[in-house]
Amino acid sequence: MKLHTLTKAFAACIVAVSAVAQLSADVIETKSGSRITGKVVKIDGSSVVVNTDFAGDIKVKQSEVVSISTEAPLNIRLAGGTVLQGTLSSPTGGGAVVLTGSEGTINTSVEKIATTWAPGTIDPELAALQRGWAYEVAVDVTGKTGNKEQLGTSFSARAVQKNAQDTLQFYTAYDRQETDGLKSADQFKAGVDYANNFAGRLSWYTRDEGGFDRVKDIELYNIAAAGLGYDFIKKANQTLTGRAGVSFRYEGYKNPLIEDVKAAGLDFGLTHEYTGSFWSLVNRISWVPLFEDFGNYRAQHESYLELPMANPKWKARFGVSNDFNSEPAPGVDKLDTTYFARLVLSFK
Repeated sequence: MKLHTLTKAFAACIVAVSAVAQLSADVIETKSGSRITGKVVKIDGSSVVVNTDFAGDIKVKQSEVVSISTEAPLNIRLAGGTVLQGTLSSPTGGGAVVLTGSEGTINTSVEKIATTWAPGTIDPELAALQRGWAYEVAVDVTGKTGNKEQLGTSFSARAVQKNAQDTLQFYTAYDRQETDGLKSADQFKAGVDYANNFAGRLSWYTRDEGGFDRVKDIELYNIAAAGLGYDFIKKANQTLTGRAGVSFRYEGYKNPLIEDVKAAGLDFGLTHEYTGSFWSLVNRISWVPLFEDFGNYRAQHESYLELPMANPKWKARFGVSNDFNSEPAPGVDKLDTTYFARLVLSFK
């Protein structure tokens, strides 16, 4: 009898604890009648993220939520800019929400909640404006013996400082190839690129790149440009940006009989970046024609696929790059194409 009584008491405790857990949980309801219980992690103006015991994080379209209640206080920013720390409740449903904080209550709606973040953490808008450097270093070494002797080394590095407002990049690369004891590539470049998103998808940019290409007899080249950019696609996992501006192009040849290029022109560029679940694809194209002769131009292209390795800091990069000079030095081909497989180290 005593055992039976203990069993009933234990069962009652379990029910009570379960009920308390339900009462202390956050709850959202959708237009379809679905009810999700857990902890509201984030509201970002387009979706509500709820952490659940049974399915981890669940993302629900904010426009589909008609009722929301939270137990723990959140920092909440409304679409109009008002910021309040407090809890959310929906006594009447239908999308209506009451924000309750130490300074009183505000009646609003689910769709007017722009952002939430946990007390003690940084405001997402401020976090988006914070600057932080990200670095990558890539290297590859290739060799071949037998019918032909070949040895090649390539090195590149890039440093990027980016936030929601602007992006600053420094980059450099060197490529040297020898085939049967003769140089088939000896090329170096270094540059800086700055872009400022001053109005939504619109941006202005300035860039400068210089270097040499000894196989093409270019002792020194430099391209300085500035103009406007536009984001045709601007998503978290994909961007497509076009550029158009003016430039000044210089190419100094080692051979004194070849006339150096010193002229102003246009500057066009297109950059596409896509990040998948475990891979990324990057495409970059630039075209720099001269005002005095549109047939005299330099075009560059690079495309590569990047795959992660066991250590997330290391990646494998496979791609192709093209460097086209419409009026090269005598005896030099217009187009240089490089196929590459590189080991990339990324860090912050």
